[in-house]
Amino acid sequence: MKVHLVDGTYELFRAWFGAPEATSPSGMEVGATRGFLRSMAALLRDPEVTHAGCAFDHTVESFRNDLFDGYKTGEGLEPDLFAQFHLVERASQALGMVTWPMVEFEADDALATAASKLESAPGVDQVVICSPDKDLCQCVRGSRVVTLDRRRKIVLDERGVQEKFGVLPKSIPDYLALVGDTADGIPGIPRWGAKSTAAVLARFVHLENIPVDQDAWGIKVRGAATLAENLNAMPDEARLYRELATLRLDVPIEESIDDMKWRGPDRPALEALCVELGETQLLDRLESH
Repeated sequence: MKVHLVDGTYELFRAWFGAPEATSPSGMEVGATRGFLRSMAALLRDPEVTHAGCAFDHTVESFRNDLFDGYKTGEGLEPDLFAQFHLVERASQALGMVTWPMVEFEADDALATAASKLESAPGVDQVVICSPDKDLCQCVRGSRVVTLDRRRKIVLDERGVQEKFGVLPKSIPDYLALVGDTADGIPGIPRWGAKSTAAVLARFVHLENIPVDQDAWGIKVRGAATLAENLNAMPDEARLYRELATLRLDVPIEESIDDMKWRGPDRPALEALCVELGETQLLDRLESH
């Protein structure tokens, strides 16, 4: 069997930018939530999707904001989008999916923890993390744990991650520490670009293995002297950025593989939510496998 783990926050943002605006009978903007419901209904109709969970950022901030002032916050978030954070969690629960709303941790931490826990569960052939987020590529294990970009229909196994980023999944936090990640507010180390970072980490894997003297790198990297100088000047920052990019595997997720089985929607809850949203076409599209 396959276990599908969905990045609910990504799906909400995807619907916010891609689905048409819609107003509920009460006058609330609910287009993104309706788009999320339809997208998840399509996923759950796939006969391969028998076990599913969905994680959300209940709030934008997490423990990482205590570690670094520059980390992403909810500042500037559209009020009509933020108002739907709780709605999509209700939507996920009404669809009958195991739902994890994160407060101290982030949705990606929940997905990483669940993938780590469930990949070795009896009967599991593959864990599919439904998200294009590069952070989650660190969770990939061979072809047993993969990521899926549902919009582009791209699956990344370990070889795919290496081909895309030039490094193994276990080096992704180090890669993001050096290159930076503007989506999460991680600035990276100056002058370290994707190509130079991939070349160095392909050889040394982790930050602490990179020699201080670039002459000891044993590879040709453009601007190596400057790269080494900048990294040597910011070792503490580099380690902090890697900590920010490293997904946690200790989120308190208690569900067993049997708990993850999708048994169909919670019809009363879904019907009530659809009435609230003014969604009239969804109910007949969902039946349990």
